[in-house]
Amino acid sequence: MLLKSIRQSLDDLTDLLGQLSDTDYSKSCESLSGSTIGEHTRHIIEMFQCLEKSYDSGILNYDNRERNNQIQTETQFARQCIEEIKAGFKSENKLIYLEFVMNHLDIRIQSNYYRELLYNLEHCVHHQALIKVAVLQCENVLVDENFGVARSTIEHRKQCAQ
Repeated sequence: MLLKSIRQSLDDLTDLLGQLSDTDYSKSCESLSGSTIGEHTRHIIEMFQCLEKSYDSGILNYDNRERNNQIQTETQFARQCIEEIKAGFKSENKLIYLEFVMNHLDIRIQSNYYRELLYNLEHCVHHQALIKVAVLQCENVLVDENFGVARSTIEHRKQCAQ
């Protein structure tokens, strides 16, 4: 179910990117403090890429992820990266150590692959909500009302409507 939800969120993002020109994709948005749809998309993609690249070693550090500007300027390249992410998901859970620096201290905490996938899904939805703000300024782009909305919120809304 987790992988299905992630794939759906990434498919939603891919569909949206298919409607955007590279110009709109990389255009600064005042409502997002000058950031672009492309920058938010790159951030989503690189977090998933970082997790996948860390699977074999079991050591994950999101701060050391690769930052590829091509992802934030070319919608077709971003869509290609999303397809590669979806194809690379592992079905087996495993122990992962999350590393980061806090207050000048190196920290390592225990996590697992599925927990980090869930984190990336929630992170993806959060950035999709921000992307939606920017997309509303673009002409002729259709955005699903549930784009950038947490699955739990969607379910809650369905229950309230009954």
